[in-house]
Amino acid sequence: MTVETMVLGPVSANTYIVTDDVSVETAIVDCGECTPELLDRLNGKNVKYILLTHGHADHILGVYDLKQAFPEAKIVIHKKDADCLTNEMMSIAFSIAPHTQKNIEPDITVGEGDVISLGSLDFNVMHTPGHSEGSVCYLIDDLIFSGDTLFFGSVGRTDFEYGNYDDIIKSVKRLAALEGNRKVFPGHGMLTTLERERKNNVYINEGK
Repeated sequence: MTVETMVLGPVSANTYIVTDDVSVETAIVDCGECTPELLDRLNGKNVKYILLTHGHADHILGVYDLKQAFPEAKIVIHKKDADCLTNEMMSIAFSIAPHTQKNIEPDITVGEGDVISLGSLDFNVMHTPGHSEGSVCYLIDDLIFSGDTLFFGSVGRTDFEYGNYDDIIKSVKRLAALEGNRKVFPGHGMLTTLERERKNNVYINEGK
């Protein structure tokens, strides 16, 4: 498996390009902007999925254009955030980048425990509400694509509509309870590990 990172969009969100080394199929995790540089990076790749960790604008504003470039790619989002793709009030695009969202319907809506297969890779869906109702993490082997649920030393904001602080604390504690020292690829900022967050993240350790 190969993971490439690009920082894109109006508030510098991470877009991840995940390629299965066996099938050479590719999935994109979040897309805040579909830039020429991203399309160049994807040139020649077999893009099968556009996996969204949640429906906020800084993670979805590039999805429409990316889908036009790769019409066979399936847009995947949790069912509770699916309406964000067609509603700039729900996606908060109206405050981040007003009137720039291009509406598009998802191809697949997922929930807790669902699996998206990419060649030899399985993206396991963990529903991690708190930042939004439909926030998810995608787990593959020892990697976690955590969106805006878990960051290096922090967690996602919960002051947006449909955010919930108690829920995000439960979500990050669930992540911390996973076995092993998984690598965490967050929606913003630098990579981290579960062990680092278990030891140092005050939100994971809240109430201990």
